[in-house]
Amino acid sequence: MISASGARFVLYGRAWCHLCEDMRAELEPIAAQHGLGVAWIDIDEDPLLEARYDERVPVLTLDGVELCQYRLDRRAVYAALGARGR
Repeated sequence: MISASGARFVLYGRAWCHLCEDMRAELEPIAAQHGLGVAWIDIDEDPLLEARYDERVPVLTLDGVELCQYRLDRRAVYAALGARGR
């Protein structure tokens, strides 16, 4: 489990999901490079999140805006990071 106070990235997934682990591994260096944390949320621990995301995991958000699901979309992540700087 990865968590950081003041985290901007939130990764919704499941503990047993290999796509979730793949996305987290790809995201961590990008987040660190930009001085941001990654909060990991296991949707199976919250019935509302499980109902919301279910088979869509992993889902990545930045500042509450959904960026991608299933696979890391680097273009969307970097575009969102660039928009934050404006």
